[in-house]
Amino acid sequence: MKNTFGNNVSVTLFGESHGAAVGAVIDGLPAGVNVDESFISHQLDLRRPIGKISTPRHEADKFSIVSGVFNGKTTGTPICVLIPNENTKSGDYSKKYGKARPGHADYTAYVKYNGCEDYRGGGHFSGRITAGLVAAGAIAVDLLKNKGIYIGTHIKKCAGVNDEPFTDYKKDTELLSVAQFPVLGEAAKNEMISAIEKAAEEGDSVGGVLETAVTGVPVGVGEPWFDSVESVIAHALFSIPAIKGVEFGAGFGCADMRGSQMNDEFKLENGAITTKTNNNGGINGGIANGMPIIFSCAVKPTPSISKTQNTVDFISGEEVSLSVSGRHDPCIVHRARVVVDSIAAITLCDLLSQKFGTDWLV
Repeated sequence: MKNTFGNNVSVTLFGESHGAAVGAVIDGLPAGVNVDESFISHQLDLRRPIGKISTPRHEADKFSIVSGVFNGKTTGTPICVLIPNENTKSGDYSKKYGKARPGHADYTAYVKYNGCEDYRGGGHFSGRITAGLVAAGAIAVDLLKNKGIYIGTHIKKCAGVNDEPFTDYKKDTELLSVAQFPVLGEAAKNEMISAIEKAAEEGDSVGGVLETAVTGVPVGVGEPWFDSVESVIAHALFSIPAIKGVEFGAGFGCADMRGSQMNDEFKLENGAITTKTNNNGGINGGIANGMPIIFSCAVKPTPSISKTQNTVDFISGEEVSLSVSGRHDPCIVHRARVVVDSIAAITLCDLLSQKFGTDWLV
């Protein structure tokens, strides 16, 4: 099982949904990086459930940093963040073990790990594991802000409802950094929440699209082929449960454009080289060109729904019907936002260290 991502700066995830704890180990950060535990708590708060549009399972996420930080700064050794699991109800799962929940990893995990997997709450495949990712990512997000690099993600679309686009990246990023439901338009927020609640009442779920903007990344970061900015970010994003599509800039829309429309013409602005448009999402040849890095991810509807579905009991070998009980989210798009921010920050720390060296991160 491969649970580590990154080259110079890496993150290892551990834990299971209903185990004693989840967490992360961050390795490769130099000594002297500030670690603000209140900011880590803030980021974990953004991942928490919200009312009727989220799961009733609430975790305190009272993390502890058990190594790698002393007097508020990194020591240069591996940082281990531990987050206890407290609000678990494993009985919801033991009664239905063997019945493959559609859209989940129950069957594939059973085959891969020879029936030794922890199936409770999805085990190691659960979105609960992203709590460790967010805690680790908070250190990276804060570090990048001190370098003038800002990350902001909004719900571009949810349940067929569209949000307003980015207009002022600095202002929008500041707004999104504190918004529990990350949208740029109040009308879109109300419509989305209404649609999520309606799906929940019907025992169903909805998905959406998250759009992220990263500003301040220096020109020249990234490699031309297998470690291109797109390659590394997309690799990491697809590790997040429920992400089923990633695009940069105009993305799939470029298939309907001509070169004269798609090309970002260069210009001089106050002596700096910029582009008139940003259809390539701030990346040329796999390398950051100084424009905002823009990417979007498709988040599938939560697979745990109470509607009756057909499946197979892989223990008995029989076809059965199944209605998923327990505590589940009718939508995870709003909670996934901070996970995307965290992934982007961790990835960028690794890419930046490859160009400038890890000491540049201090």
